[in-house]
Amino acid sequence: RPLGWIGWAVRSPVRDALLLESTEPETVGRAFAFHGVMDTLGAIAGPLIATLLLSHVPIRDIFFIAIIPGACAFFSVLFFVKEKFKLPNTNGAWTSIRHLSPDYFKFLIPVGIFGISNFAPTFFVLRSQELLAPHYGLVLASTMAVGLYTFGNVIYALVNYPIGVLLDGHSKKAVLTVGYAIFGLLCFGFAHALDGLAFLAILFAFNGVYTAIIESAEPSFASTFMRDGEHGAAYGMLSATQGTGDLFSSVGVGALWTFMSP
Repeated sequence: RPLGWIGWAVRSPVRDALLLESTEPETVGRAFAFHGVMDTLGAIAGPLIATLLLSHVPIRDIFFIAIIPGACAFFSVLFFVKEKFKLPNTNGAWTSIRHLSPDYFKFLIPVGIFGISNFAPTFFVLRSQELLAPHYGLVLASTMAVGLYTFGNVIYALVNYPIGVLLDGHSKKAVLTVGYAIFGLLCFGFAHALDGLAFLAILFAFNGVYTAIIESAEPSFASTFMRDGEHGAAYGMLSATQGTGDLFSSVGVGALWTFMSP
């Protein structure tokens, strides 16, 4: 598991820099949104295919089968992705970070503050299970909670690209602010949630909407503070800020859930 997160840490800033350098400033929002759609469709299709294979293939073989799409992604990047020519950056990591715009570091402040509150969505699933269990039993409630989370992912995939269009035609700052506000309302909704399935479905739909906004708006808005030649360092700092905030929020909420949840 730690190796997986190390891979994510290496991959994400490089991927975001490649995305930014492969598009024009007026289509940055759509580029990040389209990536989010494809990533989510893969996250939905992968477990579904694995579930279908379980009845026909030993689980160990499924891990070997999973190597195939990973290898396809590797060779696609190696042979089909073309980088724009640029002079190699001979500065060290800290020098590159120090050269980032002061406005970019100001942007990272709200990103970090939000990250501290942006705990893992697993807690929304646990909260739904807790609300549904008295009416449907623990086993069925668990299944329904996972189904609601999957429904939220479908909503995410549906709204992500329109949000990208919105980002390219309107203020990225305003759209990102709306995303932060929706998350706050979402937490309030789960804290005071009714135990009805329809109400929970609405909350998970908003979870998909806010996630789509944040994951497209943060990197596209960040790009407005970057100069040529510093995309990798800037997106590395963005990922570090997001990851640090997520770590503290998930550990903190997990501790509160363990020791204070009724």
